[in-house]
Amino acid sequence: MEAVWFERYADDAVLHCVTERQAREVLAALTDRTVEVGLRLHPDRTRIVYCKNGSRQGSYEHEAFTFLGYTFRARRNRTRHGRLFLSFEPAVSQDALARIGREVRSWQLHTRSDLSVNELARWVNPMVAGWINYFGRFRPWELHPFLMRINAYLVRWIRQKYKRLKAKRKAIAKLREIAQRYPCMFAHWRLTVDASSAYT
Repeated sequence: MEAVWFERYADDAVLHCVTERQAREVLAALTDRTVEVGLRLHPDRTRIVYCKNGSRQGSYEHEAFTFLGYTFRARRNRTRHGRLFLSFEPAVSQDALARIGREVRSWQLHTRSDLSVNELARWVNPMVAGWINYFGRFRPWELHPFLMRINAYLVRWIRQKYKRLKAKRKAIAKLREIAQRYPCMFAHWRLTVDASSAYT
């Protein structure tokens, strides 16, 4: 059998095969080996995945998988000349987005009127920057809806902290003013198309 490249993290692994036949042979050999050492492969998470793209246009039961917070699947891309093509590549998974979304909600930023905007930035930036550095490595624009939700929390924080800015339009205008004056204040502003955009 030809050598098979693989990536492994803890008890998760991805093995790269060239053909379905090779994949089935590898899976059978791996199943036998795990039984020999008193283990077994996870019945739901162990699968053969067809890496569909512009060159491989067939169909298969499984055409995507998630590994280390990224979902790998066929995605539409554009060449630098604007032509559409299909590639098989990773982007942040929906489960990962849901998890970090729950984390941000748990901060209850809008209730922290005891903090200044600089203190707020110093508090959230290390965590948000970490997510951006990890999940933004591939297709960073997939993070935009999540990052824009942080702006929405900042608008709510402004409305809570300043009575004169209670109106939503005034709070949005204030956030826009801060973002234009200090575009690097919040880590996520470097990835959003318009740092001052916000919604609830």
